[in-house]
Amino acid sequence: MQKKKHNVLITGASEGIGMELARIHASHDDQLVLVARRGDRLELLKEELESRFGVEVMVLAKDLTLPGAVDEVFHATEKAGLQIDVLINNAGFGHYNFFVDSPWEKEARMIELNITALTHLTKLYLPGMKARGYGRMMQVASIASFFPGPLMSVYFATKAYVLNFSQALSAELKGSGVTSTALCPGPTKSGFQAAAAVVENQTMNGKKIPTSAEVALFGYRAMMKGKRVVVHGFGNRVMTLATRLLPTGMVADMVKKMQQKR
Repeated sequence: MQKKKHNVLITGASEGIGMELARIHASHDDQLVLVARRGDRLELLKEELESRFGVEVMVLAKDLTLPGAVDEVFHATEKAGLQIDVLINNAGFGHYNFFVDSPWEKEARMIELNITALTHLTKLYLPGMKARGYGRMMQVASIASFFPGPLMSVYFATKAYVLNFSQALSAELKGSGVTSTALCPGPTKSGFQAAAAVVENQTMNGKKIPTSAEVALFGYRAMMKGKRVVVHGFGNRVMTLATRLLPTGMVADMVKKMQQKR
C-alpha cells in the first residue's frame, strides 16, 4: 500500500530544529508550508527541498508576533486548497536577563510568539484535522517547561504553558485520530542561543550538545507515533524527574545558579 503523503505546516522553519524537520518531512515526500520571518532563508530552503526531494514547498514570510499574521497564514493555506495534516508549532525565542532589567517590548513579543501564535494556529487548524479523523501536532516546548527559570523567567513560563496546553489537547483528542506531542529538548546547537543572548553558562559547560538534526528526528518519530510528551536526552530526562522530588524553591535556586554568567 502506498504511504500517505501529508501536508505539513512548520513555523520557525528558517533554521535549527524547524529547518531539520522540514528536511525530514521532505524526505518522506510530504508537501510543505514553511513559515518564518526571514523570507530569504525560506526561499533558499524551498529551493533545496524541491531540488533534492521533488516536493512542493510553499513559503510564507511572516512575523507571527504581528497582528493578523496568524490569520494570514491560515487564509493562504485555505486559498491554496491545502488541508493541513501535520502542524508543527516550532517558532519561539528566549531572552536572558533578570526580569526587572528586561525590556517589556521583548517580553511581550516572546509571549505573543511562544504562546499566543502557537495557540491561535492550533485553534485554526485543529477543527479540520478532527473533522477528517486524522492529524499530528507537535508543540515544541523545552526542558525549561518543567522548571521555574530565574534569568529567563518569561521564557521558562511560556514553555510551561506550551507543555501543559499540549498535554491537555492530547487528553481531549484521545480516540479522535488526532494527536498532540510536546517535544522538550534541552540545549541544542541552533540559532537559539544567539537570539536569546545566552552566554556560555554552567548548563552547557563541558556537555555534548545535540544537533538540531538529532532533536528533529527524535521529535518526528515521537510525533508520528502520537506520543504525548518526549524529552530528548537521558540527562535531560533525569533533570525533569528531579522536579517531582525537590521543593520548588530549591529547584528555582538551583536553576538560578546554573543560569549565572561565568
